Amino acid sequence: MSQGNYDVYITTNPRKTVLYTGVTNDLKVRLKQHYLNRGNKKTFAGKYYCHKLIYHEHYTDIKQAIAREKEIKDMSREMKWELIASKNPYKNFLVI
Repeated sequence: MSQGNYDVYITTNPRKTVLYTGVTNDLKVRLKQHYLNRGNKKTFAGKYYCHKLIYHEHYTDIKQAIAREKEIKDMSREMKWELIASKNPYKNFLVI
């Protein structure tokens, strides 16, 4: 079992029309990467400017984090927005 610090996160674009779900061991660095890649058509997050953090969950086990990422990715768009609203009811951009 790989112990550490992992975050499952959802980013969105500035207009909140697209959602991107990912997992990382360094959320600050990953968000910076998304920001620097905005507009890059080679990546989903870049293509749709998904660099604004709107939701995250913390895990200490990578297997649990990856399983949760998959679970969220399999959710409908509506279910993702409900999940986001459960922790971030005003759907504000979050700062880490």
